[in-house]
Amino acid sequence: MFYTYVLLSQKDHHWYTGYSNDLKRRFKEHNQGLVYATTKRRPFLLLYYEACLDEDDAKARETYLKSGPGKRYLKNRLKFYINKCLTGTPEQVKLLYNNSSAVQFSQ
Repeated sequence: MFYTYVLLSQKDHHWYTGYSNDLKRRFKEHNQGLVYATTKRRPFLLLYYEACLDEDDAKARETYLKSGPGKRYLKNRLKFYINKCLTGTPEQVKLLYNNSSAVQFSQ
């Protein structure tokens, strides 16, 4: 099983898209600063992921999600969650993150 995932930087609110065959391990690597591309943007929340049966499918999905149409797809797919995260007060956002599956996954 391979996973295409999107992380949300709590530092700068930018997204990082990648793929891995071990989502939990890779998520921990990002948050521990072991991934050069994201080390200065920590900490992260797991914003979105998809499971794929084949590595080539996961790579293709990653490429799509990084494209203009892919970003529009994600923003539309997650519009209510993203809006709550980015427009709430820090206390509301913290409560939302603490009640999300992303935070439970990261523990």
